[in-house]
Amino acid sequence: MNVLIEEVIIYGFAALLIAGVLIIYIRKQMRESKVVEEKILVAKEEGLYEPVSLYPVVDPYRCIKSGACIDACPEHDILGIRNGKATIINASHCIGHGACFRACPVEAISLFIGTDKRGVDLPHINPNFESNVPGIFIAGELGGMGLIKNSVKQGNEAVENIFKSLKKEALATYDLIIVGAGPAGISAALAAKKLNINALVLEQDTLGGTVFTFPRAKIVMTSEMDIPLHGKVKLHETSKKQLLELWKSILSKNSIQIQENSKVEAITPEGNIFRVETGNGETMTTKTILLAIGRRGTPRKLNVPGEISEKVAYRLLEPELIKNKKILVVGGGDSAIESALLLTEQNKVTLSYRSNTFSRLKPKNTIAINNAIKNNLIEVLFSSNVISIESDTILYTKGDSEEVYKLENDLVFIFAGGELPIQFLKKIGIEITTKYGEAILKH
Repeated sequence: MNVLIEEVIIYGFAALLIAGVLIIYIRKQMRESKVVEEKILVAKEEGLYEPVSLYPVVDPYRCIKSGACIDACPEHDILGIRNGKATIINASHCIGHGACFRACPVEAISLFIGTDKRGVDLPHINPNFESNVPGIFIAGELGGMGLIKNSVKQGNEAVENIFKSLKKEALATYDLIIVGAGPAGISAALAAKKLNINALVLEQDTLGGTVFTFPRAKIVMTSEMDIPLHGKVKLHETSKKQLLELWKSILSKNSIQIQENSKVEAITPEGNIFRVETGNGETMTTKTILLAIGRRGTPRKLNVPGEISEKVAYRLLEPELIKNKKILVVGGGDSAIESALLLTEQNKVTLSYRSNTFSRLKPKNTIAINNAIKNNLIEVLFSSNVISIESDTILYTKGDSEEVYKLENDLVFIFAGGELPIQFLKKIGIEITTKYGEAILKH
């Protein structure tokens, strides 16, 4: 009898202990879920909940709450655990590196682009990076993969597929013409050299493509990437200058030349080859083409009177050379904020943004611009629209009001994003599809 009582006491104590542990666990889970829910509410209020590029979508029926996706993400508060399942928090901070996608042990994460409300225009390409026009391939930002690491990988893989499809019987000056010398184009050029492909790289601006147009102090967020003919490079945070110097060194070491300031104006099929024409009046032929151009290669303009004047620019290259000027920066994205902050060091800067609050900024930029406003280092005109650019002033409106305001001004920098070169692509015959929340990478 005593033994039975002892067993009851032991089992009862064990049950209480288990119940206590479960209660502590459940309360901890509830607290964590509440914190995540509060973060989601803040993200929605600040306009950070909606994605702007690739973003993760979690299958709640497969998620096992391992937390591997959260640990793998080098960004901050993109994902969190709510009610025992991973969920999106600050979708607009996601830059599509796919670390969460690869880290999930049960393959519960897919990478999507676009939403049911905001479509994203993308050219049609197959798994080999070939467009609907045979012989024309697309890699990098134009195809939806804007992250440097992903673009480098795609440039390499696209050329490997091009190598397999090259027609030896075709007669052309080049086996491959690569259009664009950004991350994807540089990687493609190195891969072509490795495979002994006779290739030419044409860049409408300067080596680096979109990266070159970043402000000098811009921090480029990257993770380990495998560069053809060089090997793996691990860069968590590096400046634009350092990244460009690395690329120049690798290209020089492998005797690869980039033909800069050569904008491709036309691509015309001629039998089983293509004729390529540049704005410099050059004409050449090639068996295949890789389009590695950026989605923002053509700056989006305001289309207001005076915009074609010399005082207007769409990129900032040498901020330290600009002094004692009254400058207007138009835009509210990371590039606009970073450029405006650089210019405040030696100038009087005003920022014009059409929305009533900043959204989709990187956390560091949010803190920096709020501090600058607090310390009166910059004036921000929220809900404003520039309507005319005069020789020494700017005319603008606020909100829904028709009242016109005037601002003394010497220089204008416009960072209103870029436009997908749809007309150029359509002229070539490439089909464009609008993606409304479709999976780009899924298991």
